[in-house]
Amino acid sequence: MAKVKTQFICSNCDFISARYLGRCPNCGEWGTFVEEKIQPETTNRKARVGIDGKTAKVQAINDVTLEETPRVTTGLKELNRVLGGGVVAGTLVLIGGDPGIGKSTLLLQVSGQLSEHGKVLYVTGEESASQVKLRADRLAVGGQDFFLYPETDMTAVKKQVEEMKPNFLVIDSVQTMQEPDLTSPIGSVAQIREVTADLLQIAKTNNITVFIVGHVTKDGAIAGPKILEHMVDTVLYFEGDRHYKYRILRAVKNRFGATNELGIFEMRDHGLAEVANPSEIFLEERLEGATGSAIVATLEGNRPILAELQALVTPSVFGNAQRTATGLDRNRVSVIMAVLEKRANLLLQNQDAYLKAAGGVKLDEPAIDLAIAVAIASSYQDKESKPSDVFIGEIGLTGEVRSVADLEGRLKEAHKLGFQRAIVPKNNLAGMAVPDGLEVIGVTTIKQALHLALD
Repeated sequence: MAKVKTQFICSNCDFISARYLGRCPNCGEWGTFVEEKIQPETTNRKARVGIDGKTAKVQAINDVTLEETPRVTTGLKELNRVLGGGVVAGTLVLIGGDPGIGKSTLLLQVSGQLSEHGKVLYVTGEESASQVKLRADRLAVGGQDFFLYPETDMTAVKKQVEEMKPNFLVIDSVQTMQEPDLTSPIGSVAQIREVTADLLQIAKTNNITVFIVGHVTKDGAIAGPKILEHMVDTVLYFEGDRHYKYRILRAVKNRFGATNELGIFEMRDHGLAEVANPSEIFLEERLEGATGSAIVATLEGNRPILAELQALVTPSVFGNAQRTATGLDRNRVSVIMAVLEKRANLLLQNQDAYLKAAGGVKLDEPAIDLAIAVAIASSYQDKESKPSDVFIGEIGLTGEVRSVADLEGRLKEAHKLGFQRAIVPKNNLAGMAVPDGLEVIGVTTIKQALHLALD
């Protein structure tokens, strides 16, 4: 009997090694190598053949005709915006998130809505049909064109797709599916790669929209090979704390829409409900007269959102001052504190600083720098900023306040929520339309901004 040959593949970058390595020499990650049996070479690779028997052919680009493929809109406007306006036929969409965050609930609701536009085949590898039905009844989801199929064998799934010819296919989850021709265990790198390749062929050759649920690792990345995210058309991350009711759907890759788009949902007893105005939610519990608080108009994709940044600055009792940030980049906070100490004469080197983006939102763009600086200075000097002020601007290392993108959209959102004054970069004001009733003050340095905010 021939000896079974194995190889080791990095789950992060797909680098192949003949032996196990603790650190990947290609991407530099530790502990990412997994063992995989080498499959014998086969010559029966099939070309792309659709359900109708048509195969792909070579065409001159000028001869390719663009068929009308309108987007299908779901009943969730937040999801439609994150996808770029709706569901595009023939796309492969990957949704990842922590266990229990609501991935299956979201897709079950969406499947019920999409069944009004065509056949939906919901393949579940983690639950039985009766278990899915229990959850569907709780969510009031159903429909004559909504079909359940509890199966993990991809050969059986492909057979059902050929027989039913659905318009939409949901796989929950890709880590539970298996290719029977492979000897690798379910959930291995080889299995996930081959299953995704099959789903990609189903989507592209038959114009079927495929949704895939993906598990995540303890580090928050999609479990499996990195090529999984490269193969799909759209990657969505479902974020939030299971102990809180709000969920954030974030697009990190989208071939048919803007990346870094954001959708807000609220988890209720009957399922996920979209949040039309997330700015009000992030600001509704703001404490009057509190120090160390500042409001920023941040941009998530094309959507302006107002959020509260909180800072607590206290004298350090240890030799090294602590810097802790939740929902913010800790390195960004350290840089801003260094600028405040050098350019605004605030002695912060012996102060512990704890910063947080209230409401569980994660902010990572240059325009939040000014609000971070105001919150830190407010807590350090024990002076409150005006509750009707909003702060927008990037801070440079020399203490200058630099211009930001889409300031008009941010100001419109602030004005809509009743803010009366905005402190913004002066270079942004040239030729800009200011909303009536909103006082906009341009500043060039961090000193000017702090003087206006706290005096």
